[in-house]
Amino acid sequence: MNREDPSPEATARRAADTMWAADRASQDLGMEIVEVGPGRATLSMRVGEAMTNGHATAHGGYIFTLADSAFAFACNSHGLTTVAAHCSITYIRPGRLGETLVAEAREVTRFGRSGVYDVTVRAGGEIVAEFRGHSRTVGGSFIDKAEA
Repeated sequence: MNREDPSPEATARRAADTMWAADRASQDLGMEIVEVGPGRATLSMRVGEAMTNGHATAHGGYIFTLADSAFAFACNSHGLTTVAAHCSITYIRPGRLGETLVAEAREVTRFGRSGVYDVTVRAGGEIVAEFRGHSRTVGGSFIDKAEA
């Protein structure tokens, strides 16, 4: 990656690469980054047997974690250290064993240190959950720190 490229797209890619290198939770759950860009990110995760609950469907915590990871990559895509301030999720239908869930995060608004992001989690063409995350930028570029 060209460190000298100041474009928003290059910054989003550098941010994703920097975060992914240290994101053991997302990696260990088998998540994959499908796409990243300024204010957006798409991640996927296959529902494994260890992710199912007592109803033999995807445990909601895993669906939330996938959505939260997509949210994290989207809100950090500008290269500034940004954390979650509040998140909520509405489950529409259960995820099922063997399905690949895809979480698509998109920036709704960003003003000052605050941001709002929506994440739709789908399996195939069906919506599994809708997630809304509120972010807070806490200062500094985490990319610069990692590359120093």
